[in-house]
Amino acid sequence: MRCWWVNQNQTFRQELAGGYLWSPKRNANGARNPFYESMREVSPGDVVFSFVDTRVAAIGIAQSYCWESPKPAEFGEAGQNWENIGWKVRVRFTTLLNKVRPKDHMDVLRTVLPDRYSPLQANGNGVQSIYLTEIEPNFAEVLAGLIGAEARPFMSAVDVAAGAAGDRMVTGDDLDIWERRLEERVASDAAIAETDREAIIRARRGQGLFKDRVMAIEKACRITGVTKPIHLVAGHCKPWRDSSNEERLD
Repeated sequence: MRCWWVNQNQTFRQELAGGYLWSPKRNANGARNPFYESMREVSPGDVVFSFVDTRVAAIGIAQSYCWESPKPAEFGEAGQNWENIGWKVRVRFTTLLNKVRPKDHMDVLRTVLPDRYSPLQANGNGVQSIYLTEIEPNFAEVLAGLIGAEARPFMSAVDVAAGAAGDRMVTGDDLDIWERRLEERVASDAAIAETDREAIIRARRGQGLFKDRVMAIEKACRITGVTKPIHLVAGHCKPWRDSSNEERLD
């Protein structure tokens, strides 16, 4: 079991209600972000402390590994510069009655702050450039102690494992839904010639056949050796969803 700290000021309400974490894959300038990459390290049973508006407002248990997923529509105008495709992890959140304000307890927390990638400054203010970062067990234990009885079940390895069992998922289904939405836009776009619209839609729908043909030849991922189909997605070098209509016809 690992413990994580997530800053959710912009999307707390949506992620809490939906039971998930979502992040872009990269920064707006295309650079890798270690706090988005952390999404790829979360495992079922991990504990997530949710920080919003200066307080730890919820605790969650990860229910899945991460997978590719379109930016949730319910985000609305939040994160307008974020990529449309990012990482998603299922998390079962519980809202806390005792919403701890770390700034009020820095005499205790300051002694266990990590030297690298600390989610809190020495004065107790949050570091908003951090989305998701791992916290050490001693930090998590002190934080749980400040929260009190509500946090105890989450810090029990037995209870955590039981809560996450049977709900581990890695899926590409979200991307299929996303691409179907794009397909519908193409189908209703009068600016595209009818014959081109039909050809573009056929190309999208032909991806199932493409996957079947790839899997008839390749029995495993050549890089990782993974063989389970649930973890494998056949795809072109440039995804259909990221291509222009001209490229989709090529």
